[in-house]
Amino acid sequence: MSKYEIIIYWSEDDRAFIAEVPELPGCAADGTTYEDALSNVEAIIQEWIETAKELERTIPKPKGRLVFA
Repeated sequence: MSKYEIIIYWSEDDRAFIAEVPELPGCAADGTTYEDALSNVEAIIQEWIETAKELERTIPKPKGRLVFA
């Protein structure tokens, strides 16, 4: 399980739950259930990190809960 913040919400347009990881640009997944979306995004987080390593890109450290002002 990652330590990155994951935001999960229902998308009526997609008819699916969407899971986004704000700290990892473009990192998102969907699922027919909340649990599916969470499981899918955990796999995508790992793929995102592996790809960033292969491309020698910086991998952000998890900040935990984001604060919006």
